[in-house]
Amino acid sequence: MRSVPAASTSRHLDLSPVLATAPLKPGFDRNALSRYGDPSWDLGPAVFRENVRRCHVTVHFGAVEDVSVREALRELLYARLNVVLPGHRKILSPGSVRQVFNRARRFFEFVRDELGMVDLCRVDQPLLDRYARHLKADQTRRPIIVTHLLEIPFDLYVYRDDLPSGGLSFQPWAGRSPARVAGYRQVHENRTPRIPEAIISPLLAWSIRYVTEFAADIFAAREEIDRLEAHCAALIEQDSVLERQDRRRQQRKRLEDYFGRLRNEGRGVPIWGAAHNGILLRHPETGDVSPPINSHLLHLHIGIDTLVEPKMHIQLTNGAPRQIKAALLELGVETGGMDTPIAILPETGKPWRPRFDAKTLAAEERMLQSAAYILCAYLTGMRDCEVQAMQRGCLSLTRSEDGMIMRHRVRSVAYKGKSTQGEPAEWITIELVAKAVEVLERLSFRVASARGLTTLWPVLIARPVCKDHLSAEIVRQLNRFRDHLNDLFGTPDSPAIPNGPGGQPWRITTRQFRRTIAWHIANRPFGTIAGMIQYKHASVAAFEGYAGSSRSGFRAEVENQRSLGQLDDLLIYFDERQAGATLSGPAAARIAKTLDSVSEDLGPLPAMIADRARLRTMLASLARTLHVGVLADCFFDPGTAACLKQATEAKGPLTALCQPMLCPNACITARHRPAWARSVQEATSLLKEKRLSKLQRSILQQDLERAKTVLNSIDKDKSAPAS
Repeated sequence: MRSVPAASTSRHLDLSPVLATAPLKPGFDRNALSRYGDPSWDLGPAVFRENVRRCHVTVHFGAVEDVSVREALRELLYARLNVVLPGHRKILSPGSVRQVFNRARRFFEFVRDELGMVDLCRVDQPLLDRYARHLKADQTRRPIIVTHLLEIPFDLYVYRDDLPSGGLSFQPWAGRSPARVAGYRQVHENRTPRIPEAIISPLLAWSIRYVTEFAADIFAAREEIDRLEAHCAALIEQDSVLERQDRRRQQRKRLEDYFGRLRNEGRGVPIWGAAHNGILLRHPETGDVSPPINSHLLHLHIGIDTLVEPKMHIQLTNGAPRQIKAALLELGVETGGMDTPIAILPETGKPWRPRFDAKTLAAEERMLQSAAYILCAYLTGMRDCEVQAMQRGCLSLTRSEDGMIMRHRVRSVAYKGKSTQGEPAEWITIELVAKAVEVLERLSFRVASARGLTTLWPVLIARPVCKDHLSAEIVRQLNRFRDHLNDLFGTPDSPAIPNGPGGQPWRITTRQFRRTIAWHIANRPFGTIAGMIQYKHASVAAFEGYAGSSRSGFRAEVENQRSLGQLDDLLIYFDERQAGATLSGPAAARIAKTLDSVSEDLGPLPAMIADRARLRTMLASLARTLHVGVLADCFFDPGTAACLKQATEAKGPLTALCQPMLCPNACITARHRPAWARSVQEATSLLKEKRLSKLQRSILQQDLERAKTVLNSIDKDKSAPAS
């Protein structure tokens, strides 16, 4: 049903609520909201995602100078927000209004430049063709973006009866889709890049250390700052009854006492961790250049608030510059200067960072927030909007349905595929995520409470005028975290987080975490994350809760990544076979024959430059049977699978019952050698135990001989030419 009569005019609409039909958050009266004729529309009352920024849900028509462009925008946006066109368009989500505003404005301004004003009655197909060519002329604009921009003329045609001044009277491009006009080939495969294992592993490892080790230092430093600020306020109150000169004498005496304490502790005069306000300190004797004196810390110790009394700055001529210079010459300098001790890194025997100052503390709080985000997003499979919907008190600990296991549960809101309000949901997760949530609750409390918020993801700046929610800023912050780790723990030749392809730092986005964990759960369930968490452990927790249900789509995501991973692994098989590798195990002959047959069908082209799309098609059927394992890979055939003889109800391979030396589906490559070598070492070590029974010794001896046979086969194949 159309909710706006075709005969409506803009005059009749002027007093109509813009949000005529959208559901509203509690506490809002529809009649008190923005009206059609208002210079600005605030759509926030109908946006339920807490982390959406106000600028994204507010439309300022006053920013558009041309009246014809402004009124065309007003008409189209109102129709999109309130008119349902079955089979074409759903009502526009208020949270997406800024995108449509920008896309429509681009088109209307093009029409104005062409015609002198926006008059849709004069728009014809040649003008639309010129607009399409104009969009595609920018080589940096991707076809998918062109597609979105070309949707505007199509909307002006289908909404023509709902626009007071009328829309397009003809069907653009004779009914061809915007994607076809833009030259965009829709690809259903997920194009989000997967974070390489060499990058995600150290990124996760350092995130874990931030949450489990470094957080204690960061929180201790924040408590120290709070104490110092309270102490400073008390000193200022105490000095308020004194004359100015007497106050100055008191401050200089406290400064001398402070320098005396530093002298007794063998510490230097505090300097900032980095250049402050573009100022540097040149040592009066050595000429060495460093960041300047940390006057902020000195002021906290001696009772000065330069925001209230800038003329009381301790380094001004009437302050104590001589005292400071003398202390500098005697004591030297110390970076940061705060008292909070810094934990020692066992691998280096040194503190994990220099002492804190107010600026580096604020920076480290943001880094801690980034580390907690990585743990929450990666180890749960939650989408960014689901992670950022987490509130204080979202964590609980309950028993599993069988009453045997304690499970950590995270409550949040799921949005994808749901109504605009979203749906409350629970994710079952692992202990590390629970620890990250506890850290976030403590980290966010001070700033969020000051703004009346309960989110775990506020912008960590304690200023009254700033953005409330982290929102899209998290992407920039995650990449700063990568650079910060490289600065603290890496070197130019060996960064803490390795570079990606092309030698450039890997650009982290929020979508990459969900795809990467889904791929590893599907294809490397026996692998480990950051050397300590098993993917199998993470997958069991995820699938037991909401993340694994069909509603969230995470299980489907895992299955999709499984099929992609199976094909990628088989392509590796093919490439290594072409390069001369041989295979071992009962299935070796069958798989080698299939790969060689595909190679012959491809013709004389070398494997690495063959048509990869054609190759993927030729290998797809075999890839669907491949399941990567620790001791062997399984090319599963239920008719011959040895594991199914003990469990006939199973539909897939049972890795716990795998018999890689006996099963016709098992194929062993050089990649499996480390696991077999460990098996030999463990069996050899156990056989040295004198208390073994004859039966135990016999079984171990058989296992040892089998493992040695496999190792000999792998080593022999590595040295032999390919058959």
